[in-house]
Amino acid sequence: MNLCAYASLWHIKELVSENNHYSRNHMAKTNLFSKLNYCLALTLLMLNLVSCKEDNKTVKDVMDSKISYLYKTMDSEQLMSLDYDKVLSLFSDDEKEVLATKHWIFDVNIPVIVSVMRSAEQKIIPFWLPGSGFVKTDLKMKNEQTTYEVWQKSFNSGTVGLGINGFENYPLHYFVSVAPQKVNDQPELSNFFPSGQYVGTLDNGAFIYHDWDELVLSDVPESMIGQKLLTTVRGRGVESQLTGAFRTTDYPSSSMPDQIMLTWSSDPETGIDIQWRTDNTISHDTVRYRAIGSSQEFTSVAGKYVMDDRVLLNDRSVNRYTARLRDLKPGTRYEYLVIPQEKYQENQTFSTPSADSDFSFIWFGDTHHSPKFGELIRAAEKRHPETAFYSIAGDIVSDGLFRNQWDEIFNYSEEVICRKPLMVVPGNHDNRAGLGALMFRELFSYPINGPEGVEKEQTYSFKYKNALFLMIDATSPIDAQTNWIEDQLSGTDATWKFAMFHFPPYSSEGGYPEIRQKWCTLFDKYHVDMVMSGHVHNYLRTKPMKDGKPVLSPSEGTVYLVSIGIPDNDPQAGLPFAAKQVSGEMLYQKVLISGNRLDYKVMNLDGVVRDQLTITK
Repeated sequence: MNLCAYASLWHIKELVSENNHYSRNHMAKTNLFSKLNYCLALTLLMLNLVSCKEDNKTVKDVMDSKISYLYKTMDSEQLMSLDYDKVLSLFSDDEKEVLATKHWIFDVNIPVIVSVMRSAEQKIIPFWLPGSGFVKTDLKMKNEQTTYEVWQKSFNSGTVGLGINGFENYPLHYFVSVAPQKVNDQPELSNFFPSGQYVGTLDNGAFIYHDWDELVLSDVPESMIGQKLLTTVRGRGVESQLTGAFRTTDYPSSSMPDQIMLTWSSDPETGIDIQWRTDNTISHDTVRYRAIGSSQEFTSVAGKYVMDDRVLLNDRSVNRYTARLRDLKPGTRYEYLVIPQEKYQENQTFSTPSADSDFSFIWFGDTHHSPKFGELIRAAEKRHPETAFYSIAGDIVSDGLFRNQWDEIFNYSEEVICRKPLMVVPGNHDNRAGLGALMFRELFSYPINGPEGVEKEQTYSFKYKNALFLMIDATSPIDAQTNWIEDQLSGTDATWKFAMFHFPPYSSEGGYPEIRQKWCTLFDKYHVDMVMSGHVHNYLRTKPMKDGKPVLSPSEGTVYLVSIGIPDNDPQAGLPFAAKQVSGEMLYQKVLISGNRLDYKVMNLDGVVRDQLTITK
């Protein structure tokens, strides 16, 4: 056995037998290999180790290597001024081959015609498209955003490899259809990369982007209707972006802890999580804490990981830490410091909930890393220092894989979130253009009690005193979460039930019928008191709703709320389900629970009440 084959065999053994050595970011791959028995692994080895080639590199490998090279050979100004011609000249022929064939891969069982539909508004045609033999046809189709050109090429049975969307991050990725070369043949597609490929049918009304399935096709050529349709997500172009890719952060890390934030991943009565970051020059990982007024001090060692944003010029990677404090005393106020801090900080305190049933929380709609949100949360905390915690109903930032935007939102709110837990849910902007919410998961420590089929910590629940909070990721599959929602609601004895997720079931833009059908029926069945959402950039409080219709009082139905934490748009007037609408202002919502009474107020930056409601059980 040659050295290459031996190395590959060793790697498969490691994948099979050393699952626990892999981080959670590699767990999907690890789980896959752990399910292969050793004989299958050997079979795959013999089939694939005919030779050990450079073409085993992925697009990510090529791009990571090139970006590391660029950092060594170019200054910031040169990196930020890269254009298409300069970028293309950076790659060798072998690297271009990877970029041209390893972005989208699948196998076909018969000779086929592959059609690539690319937006006619994308100015630069990807180099590989004409270069690999695709021919532009006269065929076209469209959606409400753009018109798509149709490029076609014939392939024999075997592997089809397609290339990158470009070196710019054009926001509408190409999509693909497959047809047999012989009319009566039936193509079978398999071995997809990326895995989990959805195969639909090309036709008018078909969706092409999983992160925007309301955007559907029209004017599909008659000759193409019925072909196998390979859908995608809009954001995949970022994988190969180099022009306009490099960014900076206004708030780079340093050797001192910052972005100190409180969250809960366990029972708030006895636990709290403290998170922070530093640069890579130090690795202090300890929190010291004590009950205020006590001389007895405790320590907690944090977990650490390196967070990387490869195109963030002035702060590419940082150390992030999470210390999980446990066995706290209920109804107690604590102070803490983060090493290398030497003294307890006046604003680094927190309280565990007392035994009574009274508390308040404040929530916001979309904040989009705006400095206006900083003004709003600071004003809210100054006006309501008794607030137990804060929430945001998604779209916390505008691009969830841009770490500089997270730096901004944490900087604007740092005076508050180091003293009050921040419990949020992801929106479509946090789950970046269908690419996932990895940074969201890396940044927040939340309960790992969500449903199977949804990334951990994106959907979760927690109980605070006599209230249950369902924190739901509406950007993840609806069906995957429906049973979990019912289990949570049917199994609770909480007096008050709240649900928070980004997409509103009722809004001035029509709402989400599938959410109404799957989730709102459960809110009816178990009488959820309030549902809090964002996405639509204005304020709305519905009348109490049940079975899709207004009812007389909150004791009979659920109140649905939509808000915005930054300046908003004018809402549509005259909605039959609307009890109150407000536009033109930044707003926050305060919910005060006093036993069996709930007082709800909506206030602007100046503290002027714009809406209010009282519910008594």
